[in-house]
Amino acid sequence: MSSREVGAVQQGVHQYSESIVTFLRDLCAIPSMDSQIGPVGARVQAEMVALGFDAVWFDSMGNTVGRIGDGPRTLLYDSHIDTVGIGNPAEWGWDPFVGKVEAGRFYARGACDEKGSTPPMIYGLKVARDLGLLEGWTVYYFGNMEEWCDGIAPHALVEHEGIRPDFVVIGEPTKMQVYRGHKGRVEIEVVARGRSAHAASNQLGDNALYKVLPLIDGVSRLEPQLGDDPFLGHGKITVSDLKISTPSINAVPDQARVYIDRRLTFGESAEGAIEQVRALVPPGLLARGEITVEMMKYADPSYTGFVFPVDKYFPAWALDEGHPLVQAGLQAASLVGLPAQPAGKWNFSTNGIYWMGKAGIPSIGFGPGEEETAHTTQDSVLLADVVKAAEFYALLPALLR
Repeated sequence: MSSREVGAVQQGVHQYSESIVTFLRDLCAIPSMDSQIGPVGARVQAEMVALGFDAVWFDSMGNTVGRIGDGPRTLLYDSHIDTVGIGNPAEWGWDPFVGKVEAGRFYARGACDEKGSTPPMIYGLKVARDLGLLEGWTVYYFGNMEEWCDGIAPHALVEHEGIRPDFVVIGEPTKMQVYRGHKGRVEIEVVARGRSAHAASNQLGDNALYKVLPLIDGVSRLEPQLGDDPFLGHGKITVSDLKISTPSINAVPDQARVYIDRRLTFGESAEGAIEQVRALVPPGLLARGEITVEMMKYADPSYTGFVFPVDKYFPAWALDEGHPLVQAGLQAASLVGLPAQPAGKWNFSTNGIYWMGKAGIPSIGFGPGEEETAHTTQDSVLLADVVKAAEFYALLPALLR
């Protein structure tokens, strides 16, 4: 690609810089916690309609889809437009939906995770179309619910809606670098059953909480034994929640549920991870059914009432650095003036667990923001990076051979 073509892209993006920033602030002003993305999806769709996308719609789950072109090759830009909640409002010091700008950085819920990639993706595709860089392509923008359950939205898009792209770019924050993978995850539920009794006669009960304490201690010591990989790193395990069922605070608990987040590196399987946890339970308790250890499942309806049941298993994945998509991404980053560096990886999980992990669709990540600020009161993004990202998204299709 010539410097003249790159300059045309940069000039095309520059003319929309104020619109890109305004669009981002509008998106962050619309609460979209708990995957209630109808209103923010409508705002995204209004922008795509105004920019002349060929088709714009809500899918059955309630995700937003926009399309440009009808070429034989398909490329999809994935950006989740739901967010986690804000927690204690007093911890922010500013309205998390109005946000604030300091030293060129915009602070708001979802600015980094992940509404910050939506405006540059949409404007990047418009600029690319206007400059003739989308010849031979069908390109999609997919604004989805990811905090709901990783990968469920693209899974339904492919298997229920029948849209299977050839390539995917995920807009989760990457510090403006190209990423090519991350660890997987399996969510495990341990249920201990006991017998309730009045606390004054506790000898008549069977305390379910006591049964899981050795397991919790075992989990806290298990991590050094987990797998390792030169690229993805070491496996992780965390007890993330504990729920007790008891008639009152003056009674023996009759049930205890322990939730475990297990991050999987290459060479580890969901089945193997579950067996590692089972091995921490005294065999007698397992044999008598007093404790069960199972993979969790997800079958909650979306805000539209759509149900798409899945196991809560999310495979580790990595695209080879020599793959044409990775190389095109690195070239696009270089052409827009970003520092040269090898493709990296996320520390957390993304929709890539479905795109590449389950479906085998070549995927990379690129987006403004730092994942360390996600889910915190420092959720933020540099506005200059948001605009610069549009240049990357506009150039990429023309570089992907």
